Amino acid sequence: MEGLISVFISIFLAELGDKTQLATMAFASKYGWKTAFTGAILGLAAVNLLGAVLGEKLGDVFPVELVHKGAGVIFLLVGILMILGKI
Repeated sequence: MEGLISVFISIFLAELGDKTQLATMAFASKYGWKTAFTGAILGLAAVNLLGAVLGEKLGDVFPVELVHKGAGVIFLLVGILMILGKI
């Protein structure tokens, strides 16, 4: 249960105010909150399922520390590319 709570809080805070939330607001203004909410849940569930399955497989092949460090490097690279305007 502790892991579930940690993941929920981390994802909730990471997604709060991001482009997905803004897109959902825009869709809600056109299609209504129920349709926008349902579509957003299904879209986020699909992309998070992909991430969870791939993450589990990576954890089976590589040490967890290496997966964490690799994810950190990817985050840093994406951040740098965003600052440089390449993304």
